[in-house]
Amino acid sequence: MPMVTILVAVYNASAYLAQCLDSLLGQTLTDLQVICIDDHSTDASLQLLKEYQAKDARIEVMALPENHGQAYARNEGLKQARGEYVCFLDADDWFAADALQQAVEVFQQHPATDCVLFDVAMVSDDHTDLYPLPAFEQLSGEEAFRLSLDWQIHGVYMVRTSLHQQYPYDDTCRLYSDDNTTRIHFLKSRKVRHCSGIYYYRQHAASATHAVSVRRFDFLKANESMKQQLQQLSVDRAILQQWETTRMLVLVDTYMFYHCHGHALQASERAYGLSELHRVWHTIDRTLLLPTKTRKFGYRLMPSWQLFRLQEWLYFTLRGFLGKNK
Repeated sequence: MPMVTILVAVYNASAYLAQCLDSLLGQTLTDLQVICIDDHSTDASLQLLKEYQAKDARIEVMALPENHGQAYARNEGLKQARGEYVCFLDADDWFAADALQQAVEVFQQHPATDCVLFDVAMVSDDHTDLYPLPAFEQLSGEEAFRLSLDWQIHGVYMVRTSLHQQYPYDDTCRLYSDDNTTRIHFLKSRKVRHCSGIYYYRQHAASATHAVSVRRFDFLKANESMKQQLQQLSVDRAILQQWETTRMLVLVDTYMFYHCHGHALQASERAYGLSELHRVWHTIDRTLLLPTKTRKFGYRLMPSWQLFRLQEWLYFTLRGFLGKNK
């Protein structure tokens, strides 16, 4: 049985794939299973994967007949995972040579650990910045979950395969819903720790999560899915309060996207986005909202949809005006 399984979901990544795979084959920890899942690429990605597979038996290639998105692709690979631990590596990112060894050593030194965070270096064209994690020796699962709500801790980590297979990726949406899985893994962990192994995250200005697209409204559905999972796990009320408050803040943030970028969408997309905002506004449980986060103007649920829309229009219009006149 390999020590670590790495899931590499691939979609039209031929320009970066060699650096990604070379970083895995050059790890100081050699006992690896590398599962590459081609999500029906239309470029040379699958051919390149097969070339690497022919050179190194640790690489296993799966080719999906249709494009489903990253979470679905990773889940297909997760079904075949044989390592004691599992992590992901996006096809345009790469690991430092000792990253996997660093994470495994933490697991071995601290047997109650279920998740180990990597250091994340965010790489753009002109600079590299280290993700600013808070200092900690260890976190309980609930502490890590709470810190992940506003991403004080990121979601790039190695996890025990048994835990990951019990809670596979949430593929409710093509984007955003896989973050739910990270939070569930943290919540269900005995301990969460950190290692100094570096994950190099390549930042793209036009990435799917930052692009002006109707898919931005999937964030709302992803957050609903997270709430449903928490309810199914029968978590305590304090956690549900935190999550429902997060859902409210995301609703406001998504309305800002609609307010600022709706003109760049097609009319049918704008109508869909507004209907999703309205629908989700109805689903917010007022009894769970934390008043310290939702009493400020712009962040109040308001007693009617019309008043909520008026509040958001005023709030973001004033923000835009003040920003221009600074």
